[in-house]
Order: sequence, then structure tokens, then C-alpha cells
Amino acid sequence: MHLLVIGASRGVGRKCVDEALARGHTVRAFSRSASDISITDPGFEPYPGDATNPSDLTKAADGVDAVLLTLGIKESVSMIWKEVHLFSQATQALIPAMHAAGVGRLICLTGLGAGDSRTVYSKPERLGFNAILGKAYDDKTRQEALITASNLEYTLVRPTILTHNAKGPYKVLTDPKTWRNGVISRASVADFMVGAAEDGSYSRQAVVITR
Repeated sequence: MHLLVIGASRGVGRKCVDEALARGHTVRAFSRSASDISITDPGFEPYPGDATNPSDLTKAADGVDAVLLTLGIKESVSMIWKEVHLFSQATQALIPAMHAAGVGRLICLTGLGAGDSRTVYSKPERLGFNAILGKAYDDKTRQEALITASNLEYTLVRPTILTHNAKGPYKVLTDPKTWRNGVISRASVADFMVGAAEDGSYSRQAVVITR
């Protein structure tokens, strides 16, 4: 497969690049700093660009089979009060870009706390979550709403707390009654996302993944 990974330079995005290359796929790695990624695999294509720029995204999506959207923001004190729009703005630009390029499969990383999964947290937990991460996750919720309203074959991936551990076993929770918090490695999230792109599993579903 030819995969486009948006947000490829770090975090889960970089793990997706590594996982996809290890499985023999061709990877177009999209990020502002894509040219700085040190990978020599012949299947690797760095693609510098702005994830909110429709023109950049349309060009990047040309000829790929699926898109893995893995954007994140750096944690800082300012995220407590500063509005976040990256996730929704990038998604607003990406959906028509995928349509223009004829790409129908989108695997999108959000997180536990986006959309209806915020109900997993108890009231005291939700107060702390909203105070620290609320603005970022409000935008992830807007992002999910844009995707579910589209006609794309999407999978929304909501990992629990991310770690730097090696890839290991994990659970994919599809029933809201089973959703729970926990931890999961970035490498395991990447394993799931690349697998979902490969086989089209969990189409038009939102899943929580945890160890």
C-alpha cells in the first residue's frame, strides 16, 4: 500500500511511519519538518507541508491508498487557557483534499476524552481533565464530528494514556460500555492504525485502544 502519514515527524505519527515501512508499505511522511526525518528506506518519501493548507494536502494525497492523520500538539501551560483549532482546521482542509485525490480511507488519531468517550471519566476526573486538556479535546471533538459527517471510510482511534514502551498486546474496545482508561504504547497504537488501513477494519467506528 501507499500510505500518507500526516504528523509524521514525532509521536504516534513517527511510529506509524516505522511500522508501515516494516510491513513493506510505501510511506509519504507529511509534516513541516519532514525533511529532517532520518530514514533511508527506499519506501520512504518525506513530504514537507502545512497540515492546514488545502493545496499542500491535495498534492500529498495524490496517489495514496489511505491517510493516517496523527496530529498532536506540544503540551504546555498555555494549553490550559489557549484555544486550540489545529485538529479541526486540518480536518476541514483534509476531507476535500482526500475527495479531490480520490482517497476514501482515513484513520484518525484522537484520544480518550474526545466526543462521547469523555463520559468514561467520573465527575471529579472530568473536572481535572477539562481544566488541563479540555480545550485541546474540545477541538478533537470538533474534528471527530467533521469526520463522522463525511462520507469517508474512517476509523477514529482513541488511545488511553500514551507511553514510550515497546509494542505489545492491546485491546480494541468498540462497545461504549467497555470503554475504560489505561495506558498504551505509541508503538501499539501505530500497529493498530497501520493494520486498520491495511484491512479496512473498524470502518466508520470510533474505538478505544488500551493495553
